[in-house]
Amino acid sequence: MTELIAYQFEDGIATLTLANGKVNAISPDVVQAFNSALDRAEQDRAIVIITGQPGILSGGYDLKVMTSSPEDAVALVASGSTLARRMLAHPFPIIVACPGHAVAKGAFILLSADYRIGVEGAFSIGLNEVQIGMTMHHAGIELARDRLRKSAFHRSVINGEMFDPQGAMDAGFLDRVVPAGELMAVARATAQQMKKIQMTAHRNTKLKVRKALLETLDRAIELDRQHQL
Repeated sequence: MTELIAYQFEDGIATLTLANGKVNAISPDVVQAFNSALDRAEQDRAIVIITGQPGILSGGYDLKVMTSSPEDAVALVASGSTLARRMLAHPFPIIVACPGHAVAKGAFILLSADYRIGVEGAFSIGLNEVQIGMTMHHAGIELARDRLRKSAFHRSVINGEMFDPQGAMDAGFLDRVVPAGELMAVARATAQQMKKIQMTAHRNTKLKVRKALLETLDRAIELDRQHQL
């Protein structure tokens, strides 16, 4: 297990902690580490909690990779979208405990989870792709379309509007906002509550509910592989 994603398993709960520099950039190695951690969590039959460092979940894709070549950028975004699709279909519940900022791919991690908890504070959450000169990829559009409230979808995707934690909850990025000192305790309590779920029923229902989205994402990811961002 790479140190980019710390894995802790206790009492049926797997906590995945992202640690890749100041902004927890999502690089090809981080995507690989995420997949390895989810493999391990699935083997452990664990409820998953994903979190980051104090003040940040992730600032998005690694800009060094995104600007190195069009091919590298397309490959990274496609692998990240495939990870999002995997999270949406994961057979056990996934909770994100967002300790602060969640920007671009960081916000898409929120949109790929089953339950999202943020913290109070002067934090920005949202999709800033158009602010930094990136045309939104097809998979990102479809994921945001499905998970965000209609009133926030266009503001977020087309205008690049960023939200504070309360606004992010209203928009559909978060389900709950708590004081920063309570984040992990609330996340663990939520995971304990989710243990009451019958997991086969959870998995089968999740796949039924998200069938159309998963099929749409498969098509969108293929489109993204064929076009420059």
